[in-house]
Amino acid sequence: MDSISSESVHDYSLFIKIYQLLRDGVDRVSGDVVVPPGHDPATNVESKDIVISKEEDIAARIFIPKENTSQKLPLLVYFHGGGFCIETPYAPPYHQFLNSIVSQARIIAVSVHYRRTPEHPVPIAHEDSWTSLKWVASHSDGTGPEDWLNHHADFSKVFFAGDSAGGNIAHHMGIRVGTHGLPGINLEGIALVHSYFWGAQRIGSETQEAEYLMENIWRFTCPTTTGSDDPLVNPDKDPNLGRLGSKRVLVFIAEKDVLRDRGLYYKGLLEKSGWKGSVDVIETKGEGHVFHLFNPTTQNALSLRNQLASFINHS
Repeated sequence: MDSISSESVHDYSLFIKIYQLLRDGVDRVSGDVVVPPGHDPATNVESKDIVISKEEDIAARIFIPKENTSQKLPLLVYFHGGGFCIETPYAPPYHQFLNSIVSQARIIAVSVHYRRTPEHPVPIAHEDSWTSLKWVASHSDGTGPEDWLNHHADFSKVFFAGDSAGGNIAHHMGIRVGTHGLPGINLEGIALVHSYFWGAQRIGSETQEAEYLMENIWRFTCPTTTGSDDPLVNPDKDPNLGRLGSKRVLVFIAEKDVLRDRGLYYKGLLEKSGWKGSVDVIETKGEGHVFHLFNPTTQNALSLRNQLASFINHS
């Protein structure tokens, strides 16, 4: 196939931006606009940027409700999307989303800035994210380098979340917690929003155009891959799936998202894997991939944030 139809361009949303990056080179087409940290008056949330590893260029933006409290807050570690090659925690959609969810759920959040492909191919993003989690865990005894985490984070109530490629990362970080352990951290739940999973065999309503697009994107982001059945992108091929180190998983899918059926498939895989936790799926009708970031003020976007906040608060 030499081109992608105009219908596919409409349906595949963010993935088309990534495909353009694949085709045109490393001049990124989206996601490099930066919003400075600080106080957000709309949500009364404070944020600041920190360095996790200067040598590896790993950083994060931390968010906390501004009002003073002695109560420890649940901790959310968030991994942004963008096909492993665009977007950052500092981009307006992610800064706004984290402000909103921190305010609604009354939590503290760490939004991870991992290195991106093609300069740093997958699985570098996963390795950077694991480094970030070990840095977060270093605060569990109250002696880490970041006072907000030392004084305000409840490490008995830790959650991972991410959208698209970040959902892929959040899943794999959950697998690492289950297989390697993360001392000081109790991983209570994982929320996956329109997660970037794929496979060599099409499922559900997946089309040939989607297969072509996703195969190309995956090989671009992970040049050393064995293909679309690489366990990094296809949980069905991961022998450690049943060792996911979380009690609960919430999977968000969107009716018009090319990845919708993969989210449903993931739920079934977890249930058959021997994993002892509980997994639920929430579908948003009439919406496409990461709609809540593109249109954050809609009722559907508000509902998604409310559902994520409820997932965290009902631990």
